[in-house]
Amino acid sequence: MNNTTNNRLLRFILSMILLLASHSLLAQSVVDHRIEVSIDPETGSLTVKDTVTLPDNGNTGFTLHAGLKARILTPGVQLSQTSRANREIPLQGYRVSLPQGVKQFTLEYTGKIKHGFTTTHESTGRSRQRLAGTISSEGVFLDAGVAWYPRFGGSLKTFSLSVDLPDGWLVVSQGSGPVKAQDSKATVWTANLPQDDIYLIAAPFHFYSKQQGNTEAQVFLRQKNPNLADRYLQATSRYLTLYEKLIGPYPYAKFALVENFWETGYGMPSFTLLGSRVIRLPFIIYTSYPHEILHNWWGNGVYVDYAQGNWSEGLTSYLADHLLKEQRGQGMAYRRSALQRYGDFVRDSNDFPLTAFRSRHTSASQSVGYDKALMMFHMLRRKLGDEQFIQGLRRFYRDNQFKQAGYAELRGAFEQVSGSDLRPFFQQWTERNGAPKLELSELKVAAQTGGYRLSGKLRQTQAAAPFELDIPIIIYLADAPPLRMTLPMREPSLDLDFTLPGKPLRLEIDPWLDLFRELHPDEVPPVFSKLFGAEQLLIVLPADARKPLLEGYRQLANQWASGNNNIEIRLDRDLSQLPEDRQIWLMGRENQFLDIFNKLLNNKDYYSSDETISIKHKTFPRSAHSFALAGRSDSGNTIAWLTSDDPASLPGLARKLPHYGKYSYLAFEGARPDNSAKGQWDVSRSPLQRQIHNGPVDRIAPPASLLEALDNLPPPSAEGTESTLQRMKM
Repeated sequence: MNNTTNNRLLRFILSMILLLASHSLLAQSVVDHRIEVSIDPETGSLTVKDTVTLPDNGNTGFTLHAGLKARILTPGVQLSQTSRANREIPLQGYRVSLPQGVKQFTLEYTGKIKHGFTTTHESTGRSRQRLAGTISSEGVFLDAGVAWYPRFGGSLKTFSLSVDLPDGWLVVSQGSGPVKAQDSKATVWTANLPQDDIYLIAAPFHFYSKQQGNTEAQVFLRQKNPNLADRYLQATSRYLTLYEKLIGPYPYAKFALVENFWETGYGMPSFTLLGSRVIRLPFIIYTSYPHEILHNWWGNGVYVDYAQGNWSEGLTSYLADHLLKEQRGQGMAYRRSALQRYGDFVRDSNDFPLTAFRSRHTSASQSVGYDKALMMFHMLRRKLGDEQFIQGLRRFYRDNQFKQAGYAELRGAFEQVSGSDLRPFFQQWTERNGAPKLELSELKVAAQTGGYRLSGKLRQTQAAAPFELDIPIIIYLADAPPLRMTLPMREPSLDLDFTLPGKPLRLEIDPWLDLFRELHPDEVPPVFSKLFGAEQLLIVLPADARKPLLEGYRQLANQWASGNNNIEIRLDRDLSQLPEDRQIWLMGRENQFLDIFNKLLNNKDYYSSDETISIKHKTFPRSAHSFALAGRSDSGNTIAWLTSDDPASLPGLARKLPHYGKYSYLAFEGARPDNSAKGQWDVSRSPLQRQIHNGPVDRIAPPASLLEALDNLPPPSAEGTESTLQRMKM
């Protein structure tokens, strides 16, 4: 046999071993479904026959979409209705009565599932469309939320799914497939390992595939595009190789990119469902796409125990979005943006602990569940070191594959590999609200025999109780190597007292932003998220602008203000001065307060004339471009300016700008408009970093990428195989 055949045989053997082990270990919670379904997209209807096998002592009650009429086909089995819930998705409860010793029955049901979109408001200018589930001529989207199959509480599932669709349509689900059924035109998908949902996605797709080791990379597109498909197939191979090396074997037989019929970024077991516009954005293949692939380890390989909080989004963000930036030397910048988003969107009124995070529904909830969580994992990595952190990840994955797990299991895995008691760390960062705020004061330096003495005080100034922190510190010296250390801070203040062998030039506290904390305004540039997350926002329109432009600005302002009671819209001529107690958008080159804004920006980075605008030494003609720039006032608030000479560009700007929150300046071209420049103003100082004496400082490089530690570790695949064999013996 060739290598490919050997690999497939090995995966089959391991899957069967894990299947036997899973049924042994999880016999009390896994329900098996053998589903045959016929779908008519034009009428929104489906007909299903599901042969259900319950575990020993399994729950005999289930729910089904109330629009489906059900009956039992198995002799001797009785079906009765229980309660009905008339919510957004109407659900009908049922109970089956089984003869003694019988665990299997066949259920048949038919009906229509056709729900429309709902819009979720996330923050100023940002909303998201959600579809509970539907069968339509545009496509089919069915999951547990719409109860298209019988749901037995929170039980995990194994299944075979045979789907009959119109000619030209293809179906996607998790697991292995697509396989043509014998003696019919149906397509079959099979998941022999426990799943937390059964997905059914269908449309007139064009199918592309490529074998990657033991895994088949797949792409399902709604229009033929072999070049686009090939880019995603190649990317799938790269990211699967990366994460198998870091964590352990990929848990499924395939990974598929599936083009959706509305704009989504969903990660399901063994596939991702992305919108048509999303998959064609050139940066998505380097950002969102690896994030969705990694979810097959975190969230769809190890399932989330939501009672303990959703840990998977933070860990996936850390090992996808952050890790890929860190590889390019941009890890600190990414952490700064994460901390800044938390500061811009989260306040006492909408904060909550990580144990209460389930999924994102607002920008504030995303900042907690993604940004705070990724910083927690970063601090854990710094606490344990890269090698123990990686070993902890592998242990957690190996011990909890296809099980529900939470922060308790995460803590247990890292404690086992490190030998440390991590209960205080996890309790503090997962069960508390808020963030520490640091202030450096009373800094003194004095010469003494044999060197210098440097002293000062570091305080936590937040209103809440102090956090236990491990403070990273670097002291640069004139005639000696720099000193790098970590000091424990367990009280509201920490006395700093250092005896130094040379003259201190510079003191840096948390130099690489390794701590989850509230940033000082001087540590971050003014960015647009400060306005989109503002408690109070004023939008000032230019009364003297041409009527089409003024109306365009007004429509943009009204769109952002929709659903918000914290946004005020005023004409500039109706204001004598700008208030100092809120964030402000100024609209238009004709705005009478524009001179105030221009004084906020560094003339080296920005220059405006009647014909052009220069940003960071690049000049753009005003006639073909739109611009958004942010500055910070003396009062600490952010004032931003949006200007365009083309009213046709403003609807697109209204839609796009809220998605560029981490930037200080933006330039767009044309009426669509297309982004042509973006970036942040430079940050030149931090109150936690002090220049003590003049002198050249050779800065210490930030720690290496997490992936460099892999050179000192054995490959995880052997560990995964050994663990699987151990499960078989249990």
